[in-house]
Amino acid sequence: MPDHHTLDIKRVAILFAGGPAPAANAVISTAAFSFLEEGAQVFGIKHGYSRLAEYTAAGPLQEGTDYIRFTHDLLTNARSSRGIMIGTARTNPGKHVSSPEHLKDAELVAPLRRVYEGLCSLEVDALISIGGDDTLKTANKLKMFQDNLPADARRFPVVHLPKTIDNDYSGIDFTFGFFTAAETLAEEIRNLNYDAAAGKAYFLCEAMGRSAGWLAYGAAIAGEASLVMSVEDINGELADEEVDPETGKTRKVMVIDKVIDKMVDMMIAREREGREFGTIVIAEGLAEFLPAKHLAGISRDDHGHINISAINLAALISGLLKDRYKERTGKDRKINGLQLGYESRCAPPHAYDVMLGSSLGVGAYRALVEEKLNGVMVSVSGQFDLHYVPFDKLVDPQTLVTKVRFIQPNSDFHRLARFLETCTDS
Repeated sequence: MPDHHTLDIKRVAILFAGGPAPAANAVISTAAFSFLEEGAQVFGIKHGYSRLAEYTAAGPLQEGTDYIRFTHDLLTNARSSRGIMIGTARTNPGKHVSSPEHLKDAELVAPLRRVYEGLCSLEVDALISIGGDDTLKTANKLKMFQDNLPADARRFPVVHLPKTIDNDYSGIDFTFGFFTAAETLAEEIRNLNYDAAAGKAYFLCEAMGRSAGWLAYGAAIAGEASLVMSVEDINGELADEEVDPETGKTRKVMVIDKVIDKMVDMMIAREREGREFGTIVIAEGLAEFLPAKHLAGISRDDHGHINISAINLAALISGLLKDRYKERTGKDRKINGLQLGYESRCAPPHAYDVMLGSSLGVGAYRALVEEKLNGVMVSVSGQFDLHYVPFDKLVDPQTLVTKVRFIQPNSDFHRLARFLETCTDS
């Protein structure tokens, strides 16, 4: 039971945005439970910012449709359940705000104002935001929007809880759902290993991980893949630059021929050892490094990300790999391209992720009630030790953009994958 304090927060809203992650309900339910135990009302905002961003035009928020009131009965057995009990969405009310000056422009901040007014209509005393780096950016902008309000305006603190199966978050060691997602994909890869061996074939698996390769690497290591490649590996001879025809800016791209040759080198090396099969894991974020000719006509979302699913990177790379393998060896080899990831986002959470998610949920209570904090991200390190990272430590003060945490080249984790792969030296 939480330590008893004088509770200034009588009503709290919990909101989840972005892609699903295992243990989402552990985070939501423990945060809600902590406040319910203190006698507060807890509202679960349904489907992210989608309804709040249209608050004024769409009329008053409706209980059951736009939000729910948490009860102890609703939270029973929720902690280890799959899915997201309040739903999610990718609506970005801060998409037009990319510098502090924009917060003074009434038109640019209009969606943020509607979110603020929608939450004020529920008379909330605090907002708990759960989501990825884009949701962290929105939480920061909502706090800054309130900072610019007149002195007598209603204000409520904003606390953010980090979520992503990609594990590419600055300010926390591991994000909830990462290990469950990695194990789910690893099990699929292990199955594919046996399938590949049976038919002397290869599977090329595209794993989720838009910005960094943590999930691809984790799944490849645990799933005993033959090779893994992610954005962190696009350097040296595998990298080049080109001018983006749409923006006119120079961007880093991968040298596809050399990337494919690296894969063929591995296949030939395995054949020398008598293994004419295997699995290759690539991170979906490699699509961002494709030359412009492969991205023509591909749409982008509210956060500026390309629609990776429309590219089907696995099919593209597996086709190029099959052709290059035959060109170099004179032999045919069946290579199947598969997209993995969606099936991992709502997998039953492992105990570690449930414990991590629960720590973050309780951390929201501790940050708001015990520490009286505003504009912080709850973090967990060591043996589930809570600490609180101010937004301004995570978000660039000029661009309002967050910093991605990549796998550091030549770090022990990066070297682990290389160590376990087939040596390609002759």
